[in-house]
Amino acid sequence: MNGSTEHPLHETLLHDALHAHVRESGGDAAGAHLVGLADGALRVARRRQRLARTGVGVAAVAVVATAWVAVADGATPRAHVVQPAVEGDTGKPAPVSLLPVTSSTEQACTHGSGGYTVHATATHPALCVRADRARGMTDVRVTSAKAEKGTIDGTWQVEVTLSPADRTRFAALTGSIAGTPVPHNEFAIVIDGKLWGRPSVTSSITGGRFEIVGAYVGDLTSATAHDLAHRLDPGR
Repeated sequence: MNGSTEHPLHETLLHDALHAHVRESGGDAAGAHLVGLADGALRVARRRQRLARTGVGVAAVAVVATAWVAVADGATPRAHVVQPAVEGDTGKPAPVSLLPVTSSTEQACTHGSGGYTVHATATHPALCVRADRARGMTDVRVTSAKAEKGTIDGTWQVEVTLSPADRTRFAALTGSIAGTPVPHNEFAIVIDGKLWGRPSVTSSITGGRFEIVGAYVGDLTSATAHDLAHRLDPGR
């Protein structure tokens, strides 16, 4: 494509073809909607080219792209909508902190206290969970994360696998808190500053795997579990 071209050739041909199709079909409501989207797509394409010529990064513009799928004559047009990336999704795995819990009280944390607030639900109270960062594992990068339904209760969870180096540290951490009184036998799973789980430990976990079920069991839905798995393992 020539940089001096006023607008991209592909989008222009698509735009003109859609207008011709609507004229031939009698200009019904669906056709009018299709034309409007075609016009919008062409405007976006022109703007994208202008930005490219001036050196502005594509990442500076959040665009919802609509790609039309070819259909037989007389059929209802169908569109596949590509949504913009989730805010904070950089394409890199989100770092995880695994921290031994030091206290858990039935109230929201006060501002600046350093704890993690678990908001109240219809069946559970609000909690303020505090953890020991000095004794915990921070900036942990998982090697794989998979969203799945639990085989026992059917709730959604994310199964996480750690790297060989972190498995050794994780075994030592869980071994140090195993068998201690509640809540000291729990470790907080913190991702992007939010508490995602606080499993209790009865013995050292040597396999390097754990499950995220939410601050309360059943917190995760299919959508949140799959989104979290993707954030932890974008290569999936």
